[in-house]
Amino acid sequence: MPDKPSRLSVGRKGFIDKHGLWGDDEHRAAEQAIKRTAAEELTTIRFAVPDQHGIIRGKTLAARLFPQALANGIDFPVAPWFFDTANAIVFDPFIEGGGFGMEEMTGDPNCVLVPDPTTFTILPWAPKTGWIICEMFFANGQPFPFDARRIFRTALAEAKTAGFTYVTGLEVEWYLTRMIDNMLGGQELGGPGNPAPAPIVTPAAHGFQYLLEDHSDEIDDVLQALLRAMIDLGLPIRSLEDEWGPGQVEMSFDPIDGIRSADAMILFRAATKQICRRLGFHASFMCKPRLPGAYSSGWHLHQSLTGAESGANLFAADAPPGPLSDVGKHYVGGLLKHARGASIFTTPSINGYRRVKPHSLAPTGATWAVDNRAAMIRVQGRVGDPGSHIENRSGEPTANPYLYMASQLIAGLDGIESRADPGPLRGEPYAATGVQKLPTSLREAVEALKTDALFRAKMGDRFIDYMLVMKMSEVNRFETYLKENQFGNSDEVTDWEQREYFRLF
Repeated sequence: MPDKPSRLSVGRKGFIDKHGLWGDDEHRAAEQAIKRTAAEELTTIRFAVPDQHGIIRGKTLAARLFPQALANGIDFPVAPWFFDTANAIVFDPFIEGGGFGMEEMTGDPNCVLVPDPTTFTILPWAPKTGWIICEMFFANGQPFPFDARRIFRTALAEAKTAGFTYVTGLEVEWYLTRMIDNMLGGQELGGPGNPAPAPIVTPAAHGFQYLLEDHSDEIDDVLQALLRAMIDLGLPIRSLEDEWGPGQVEMSFDPIDGIRSADAMILFRAATKQICRRLGFHASFMCKPRLPGAYSSGWHLHQSLTGAESGANLFAADAPPGPLSDVGKHYVGGLLKHARGASIFTTPSINGYRRVKPHSLAPTGATWAVDNRAAMIRVQGRVGDPGSHIENRSGEPTANPYLYMASQLIAGLDGIESRADPGPLRGEPYAATGVQKLPTSLREAVEALKTDALFRAKMGDRFIDYMLVMKMSEVNRFETYLKENQFGNSDEVTDWEQREYFRLF
């Protein structure tokens, strides 16, 4: 008898089966996850849900409750979806409709986290700890409309219906710093809308000797720890490189298809930050930290489509003129057409727009070129190359991977359907005329999304309106800071940005 109450102590009885939320693959994966949890004698399971910012929220349960959670889900408040990146309250949960005009959001109610058992893994740095990604549902079984992972899955389903599989490769830059003071010694600790001071750090390695082996060797102990963890997690890491700024690292991964690529980015960022912290370092995916000599970091997203049935690379050109097939060219045409509207998803932070400068290895316009790092879309591959793909160089490392990838797939599929013309290849992208200029601020990106009907049609009015309000909260707080501190148009990274992003991302 003592175990009976525990069967109802997590989530809502039979929630997953009642609402038909899993298929055969998920049920099989759940059985394997339960067996592995017992075999490894795990003590805790972390249930992770990526929020609108791509930040992991979640709960940790005792491992003995794992089977119940895999049947019932887990009760989880909607509160994180009311907040911007500083946990400033953007929507009032205690008015009718919770500020969303939705009865289900009134009063900060509980939703249900539904684990995806195909994502279950064991964290190599946290003793006896499992980890699993979840999606949000209302208590009536309806999907939570602000769940970024579900938005990407919807785009993937549309691609599959059209006969395509979406394949991406991660290439991410970030900063490794050595922790000096975590700022927990009685100083200001901040509050909602007022982030605590950023940690005091020093660079972990020297910089400005591009791809220098000695600089990588300076931090080899940390890189090796990360490499071992990525291997244990099953993340297909390919390279670890010294980048440009002091302690700036670039890591790249083999191509991954579908939702697993975005899941990999979420897990990779979490693993990197948590492992580095345990080793006495601080890792940050903030685009341009307020550190001496810091250079902007990017997230270059490599992309292609394969045949859903054949597995053949549909971007590869079999005959001249190339450099891509017609499918590939039209896909690029869609990305270029919707580049401004997608900027809020590729570059979602105030700080990220500091890299949008000429001759900075970041694009300033909606251009494409063959193997040219100044273009927004860098084509890698030529006629007859089965590995042909494109690389979008406009993203920043803080981007929510589900929304970044969804925006690309939505725009690319629209380009294929409308047979969009990408225009001429650009030999000098920074000097190109007659092309759309990319936004140079988050405010401009918000305005661009307002006028792009495609994302509203595919992601839904409610979600787009939500993101516009959410991001304007960030913009307004930053502009208030600039006014109060009499900042002009300076290239200097502000203390506001450092507090907002350096620790969080």
